[in-house]
Amino acid sequence: MRVILLKKSILVFFLAIIVAGVGNSVYATHLRAGEITVKRIGGCPSLTFEITVTVYTNTDSPVRFGGDSGFEDVLDFGDGTRIQIPEQPNTPLAGFDGVGKAFFKIQHTYGGPGKYLINYREPNRNGGVLNMDNSLNTRFYLETLLDIDPFKGCNDSPVLLIPPVDQACPGAAFMHNPGAYDPNGDSLSFEMVVPYSDVNLTVVNYRDPNHPAFYSNYNTANEAGNGPPTFAIDPITGTITWDSPGATGEYNIAFVIKEWRQIRGIWYQIGFVRRDMQIIVEDCDNKRPDLEIPQDTCVEAGTQLKAIIYGTDPENRSVEIQPYSEIFAMGFPSPATYSPNPVVPQPSNPPAELEFEWNTDCDHVRTQPYQVVFKITDNPVNGPKLVTFKTWNITVVAPAPIWDAASLDLATRSTQLQWDPYVCDNAEKMQIWRRVDSFDYDPENCETGMPEFMGYSLISEVNILNNPVTSYTDTNGGKGLAAGARYCYRLVAIFPLPRGGESYMSEEICVGPFDVDAPVITKVSVDKTGIDDGEIAVEWVAPFEAASFPPPYSYEVWRGVGFTGAPTTKIHTGRLSTTSITDTGLNTQVQSYNYYVIAFDNNNIVVDTSAVASSVWLDAKPGLNEIALSWEALVPWSNRSQEYPRHLIYRGPPGASEGDMVLIDSVDVNINGFVYVDAGQWNGEPLLENTEYCYRVMTRGVYGNSSEIDEPLENFSQIVCESLGDEEPPCKPEPPIPNEPLACDDYEDALNFTCSQNIFSNQINWNRPADLACLNDIVSYNVYVSSVKGGSFVLLQTNVRDTFYIDANLPSFARCYKIGAVDRSGNESELSDAMCIDNCPYYELPNVFSPNGDDCNDTFSAYNEATNGGETGGVACQISEDDKKRCARFVRSVRFRVYNRWGKQVYTYQSGGERTIYIEWDGRGDNGKELAAGVYYYVADVVFEVVDPAKSEKTIKGWVQLLR
Repeated sequence: MRVILLKKSILVFFLAIIVAGVGNSVYATHLRAGEITVKRIGGCPSLTFEITVTVYTNTDSPVRFGGDSGFEDVLDFGDGTRIQIPEQPNTPLAGFDGVGKAFFKIQHTYGGPGKYLINYREPNRNGGVLNMDNSLNTRFYLETLLDIDPFKGCNDSPVLLIPPVDQACPGAAFMHNPGAYDPNGDSLSFEMVVPYSDVNLTVVNYRDPNHPAFYSNYNTANEAGNGPPTFAIDPITGTITWDSPGATGEYNIAFVIKEWRQIRGIWYQIGFVRRDMQIIVEDCDNKRPDLEIPQDTCVEAGTQLKAIIYGTDPENRSVEIQPYSEIFAMGFPSPATYSPNPVVPQPSNPPAELEFEWNTDCDHVRTQPYQVVFKITDNPVNGPKLVTFKTWNITVVAPAPIWDAASLDLATRSTQLQWDPYVCDNAEKMQIWRRVDSFDYDPENCETGMPEFMGYSLISEVNILNNPVTSYTDTNGGKGLAAGARYCYRLVAIFPLPRGGESYMSEEICVGPFDVDAPVITKVSVDKTGIDDGEIAVEWVAPFEAASFPPPYSYEVWRGVGFTGAPTTKIHTGRLSTTSITDTGLNTQVQSYNYYVIAFDNNNIVVDTSAVASSVWLDAKPGLNEIALSWEALVPWSNRSQEYPRHLIYRGPPGASEGDMVLIDSVDVNINGFVYVDAGQWNGEPLLENTEYCYRVMTRGVYGNSSEIDEPLENFSQIVCESLGDEEPPCKPEPPIPNEPLACDDYEDALNFTCSQNIFSNQINWNRPADLACLNDIVSYNVYVSSVKGGSFVLLQTNVRDTFYIDANLPSFARCYKIGAVDRSGNESELSDAMCIDNCPYYELPNVFSPNGDDCNDTFSAYNEATNGGETGGVACQISEDDKKRCARFVRSVRFRVYNRWGKQVYTYQSGGERTIYIEWDGRGDNGKELAAGVYYYVADVVFEVVDPAKSEKTIKGWVQLLR
């Protein structure tokens, strides 16, 4: 092996001498650029992937991609297996002298979920690269992270359409875009990194291309000649801009394309591709061409999008305009086209034109925009061509659902809703949104879904994928809709992940108002704020007279705690003959309350019950030079009205009572929401430090039934007082502790563990600080989590008011936690030290089995509930309680090999797909024939699901007797 490696080294040595003898030509051995991409074969849940290594080579070199018999040209699949890539042919890259393209494809099956760092290394880059030392003897290295995780769903790597070799001129700004897209519709981000020569090993003395070493006029080296050169990548579009190159020669750079997927409102990184790229700078007398592209836009699925892209050149040279996008490969023929195609040089005066056309349909709907990257290239007589890239974002949105009808059912106080079959049969759900009273609004071009400011509430999601549901009955969760209220509805269609997407909202359809045949609660207003003497005024509208319920009516008023606490307290004795009451002796300073009213007729028969309505709860948070207010209430009317949109803000001095409060401002809640920030703007005087300010808010609402219920409905919050905040974070908390430290020796008994258990939870606890100053500065805690010891932590839960947290519905116990303390100004402390909870993995193999068909020990299997390997295994065997506790647990994958007494490998097994971690060997060899009875030796490489990567792998060696 050393001899073979030496041969390649000798070849490289002589090539280096030849290169040196011809004036240090930049065209030397060997690899210039490349990337690794991954595509799943067979769809989910297949574990087989097609892996493609694409490289760009120096065609002037006799050394080719791959083929090193010394096992130096190695593709590592990231799961412990590696192969040598055979030598691959080069194809010249159009438009470039001395540059070729080569690739190698192979399919590989993984054993199970996990993160796999796929990488390729080859001994030599091409010589003469300026921004690293000794590139000729520097290993070329590529890597891509494949994350196989059922929780995150199916995934393929990004696809890159534009080659990573490009030309530039000194003094002219250089631009490049990789033309990347994600086939699963995931979001991509771009980040510049340092080229690698191996795993986590950067090349020697790398410098960015705009380093001063490459310029004689550094302070005026940009294209405009008025500043230093810059070099950066746009994190959203991926466009690289170098403004502008200096010394001629070759430069290598690298950047990472990260994939992001939103799951349950949280963004997860699900993999990346690291691309190595080369920029060739040559002397030229040339200026960059330019493009004029449309503004980013949205297009409704089912419509045609047309546009013209214009190209110009400052020197009136001919230009070529080339579009790159996934949309041109969406079928045959493609729904997206451009002309001229193929691209041809065009005069640039008048501007060159590229006609773009896309016939969109429902299959194109997704959350992320489609990127169309346009590249314009000039055609100078001599020297390199210059290019400009621009990116057009096009989002395909789904059309609005269409209503058929809506009607009232007065007997059940419900609404019958019907809509037309949705035009996009690939939509997954139909959302039904509701509000009290109408809200007139037409969405903007790219405004999909339901805007929060409209005051609609999501009341249901109906599955419509392969299910032609076109109706819904709104019963308000079985409670019935509120008497006296007018209800309005809109629809939004939702598309399945990972591509996602949502439709424009439907037009509004309204019903009612319902008859006032029950008491209608109209006021729950805090009249007095106090710890034990608070007061709340409650008012309602009497039900209209009905023949079956003779008046006069009497009433009972019942109270609950909070917004949703059951109203179980009658707040008065006997019955009320009036339609108002003041509830006294309350703690309105600390909590809100909710109420409902029961009406009785003259015969003491219940007429009906009102809907439940809560008081308004006001919260104040201090900030720097300002105090932020927010308020909420759970009421059957709408506090977001187009007729009465403004809520009123009152302020008073420290210890103020309701009579001391002064109206200082109002806020349009349809624009700003239930939020107001007081920075002293009402009188032009800033808020003072160490001064307490007190606030009260009046909400204004409607039932949408002004002919029968007076509007607006005005209700006050309690008074809340606050001072300005600070920037000083709280004290660092002590690390959390687990609720029950794991004891692996009696693991099953301590945690009541069963072999079939697949959902787990961790409870973590922490102590409040003993120091009084630290204690008084903390109002809540944030919990952070990491799945790997020493890994990065992400925010798991905010605003935890207790000193414990239960992390539930986990696939295993293996998690690490940190705690952050938060003060009333929102400052967060330094995070606590980490505390990790780990699994207690277990894997045991028997030493005898008898594949004779008697249903007892017929297969060689790891201990588990189904077979319990060993002498007590199998369906027909007696299973002891001790054996039941010896089952395999927290095992990710198993690689198993069997050898006969002479050391020859006779059987291999790799878990994954439908192959379990339990092995279940039937005594046959790899050739399918039964092996003779006797003693065999085995090696099992087991990968465990643990939080500490250093403890994740274990090799088990032993022997087994095969009996026949």
